Amino acid sequence: MDVHELLADERAVSPVIGVILMVAITVILAAVVGSFVFGIGGQVQPSSPNANFQFDYEADGSTYNVTARHSGGDTISADETVQLATPAGTENFTGDVSAGKTAMVSGVAPETTVRVIWVSANGEDSSVLAEEQTPA
Repeated sequence: MDVHELLADERAVSPVIGVILMVAITVILAAVVGSFVFGIGGQVQPSSPNANFQFDYEADGSTYNVTARHSGGDTISADETVQLATPAGTENFTGDVSAGKTAMVSGVAPETTVRVIWVSANGEDSSVLAEEQTPA
């Protein structure tokens, strides 16, 4: 057998490459179909808005009047809920929530956690946009 003839024989190269490509395509196709069948590919979670809130505390005897003010970032649509939540009560922001909008709750005890909470329009998603503690 001649070595030059053996090295020059390329008859099996094309079928081997073809089989490798077919296997690769099959694996990729199976992964894509599987991700949609098992619900991985079709679910995109809505993200909460990127908004900044500032808290102001006004002493009222032994408690505080807490005001949350939208100080920048995304404008939040009126069909979504944005609320100032405290143990003393909850107050919703009204209309579109943009820079300058406020909500206020009275009678909040010292060293109490207050939060601005966002709830999506469909009510399925929520997020804490801001959190702080009242002064001591």
